[in-house]
Amino acid sequence: MQFATSLIYGPNNDGSKEICHVKNHGIFSKYFRTVLMRHKIDRQCRGFVVNSLAGSEDGKLEMKLAVPLQQLQEARIVFCTEAAIGHNQEAHPECNARVPAVLEGLEKARLTPQFRHKDVIRLENFSSATVDDIAAVHSKYYVRGMEKTLSEALRAAGAGMALVDSVIATSKMGKEPPIGFALIRPPGHHAVPSNPMGFCIFGNIAIAARHAQQKHGVKKILIIDFDVHHGNGTNDAFYDDPDIYFLSTHQAGGYPGTGKFSNIGEGAGEGTTLNLPLPSGSGDEAMSAVFDEVIVPVAQRFKPELILVSAGYDGHVLDPLGGLQFTNGTYYRLALNIKALAKELCGGRCVFFLEGGYNLKSLSDSISETFRAFLGENSLASKLDNPAFLEDEPTLKVREAIHQIKTLHSI
Repeated sequence: MQFATSLIYGPNNDGSKEICHVKNHGIFSKYFRTVLMRHKIDRQCRGFVVNSLAGSEDGKLEMKLAVPLQQLQEARIVFCTEAAIGHNQEAHPECNARVPAVLEGLEKARLTPQFRHKDVIRLENFSSATVDDIAAVHSKYYVRGMEKTLSEALRAAGAGMALVDSVIATSKMGKEPPIGFALIRPPGHHAVPSNPMGFCIFGNIAIAARHAQQKHGVKKILIIDFDVHHGNGTNDAFYDDPDIYFLSTHQAGGYPGTGKFSNIGEGAGEGTTLNLPLPSGSGDEAMSAVFDEVIVPVAQRFKPELILVSAGYDGHVLDPLGGLQFTNGTYYRLALNIKALAKELCGGRCVFFLEGGYNLKSLSDSISETFRAFLGENSLASKLDNPAFLEDEPTLKVREAIHQIKTLHSI
């Protein structure tokens, strides 16, 4: 199944260009066209004062945060949401029920601020991303057309930026910051500079990475992408950038057909892109080996100042769009290990971004497990996972893939 869409731009009276036609290339274009018809951006000021910088009396820049810094210092998780309720197409897997299902799951698991008080903070008053924010990754013609059409996509991008602000601001106070999670849609890791792609409008994680560099002076950023599909948009955004290391594990042969072993970056960025396609049927054993043998040594060698994670939950064995065998336990261990890695290498600076995950039950359970890992609590995966759904993993093929990537990247 393909989800490609082409946009055709037309001139406005002021000489700028705006999307005037969506060329049909499959189901996604129908979905996208419906969204274009339904949404108009609210141009009035929302009054939000977060993820922005203001000048102080002494000439230094001060952060305007959505919650007091003292609360962030006491928190262990800070998350925000953008459910994009109006951004929906009937029977489409990337539907507007995804984020509400996650929130319902967190509520039932008693993992929300109502039950966890100061340990878990929900950041709500964040501003939308601006054209300039998005244009750090995407072309301005594309951004300006979308700005006039999809306010929710701008809100999703702004949410990630606000979490980066909160995490970095807390870390600068000398304390380990809370770990961030942007529970947002539409997802972003497939969006390319001039077009939407694969359910994605703007590259949320790529925009947050550029924001961290440009607004906070963070130089080296590691992006880990464990979605079942290759994050081609993020891959392309930083393919020649030596300061952003993009590391993707994904199902071999899946959509969008990119992310080969040989795609390692180019120019100054050669060697800072790592793509590890995993054979169909790979599961918990495969991911544990990949983490220990590939992700950890790569991260230790790169020495990032910030870790961002494209957290796709469509690798779950029950997900309808993938062919891997991840479980709730897999996602618990990934979250636990990434948190530990961030603490070791960059003072705990880490933000997760929701990407895929289309079985609402496995999505909500897996994110609840992720929250438990962030809080340092025991996993409940043994009660949630059903081993009857699992088959033997392709161990030999996994070992061959790991050996190939370790040789190619001198790990």
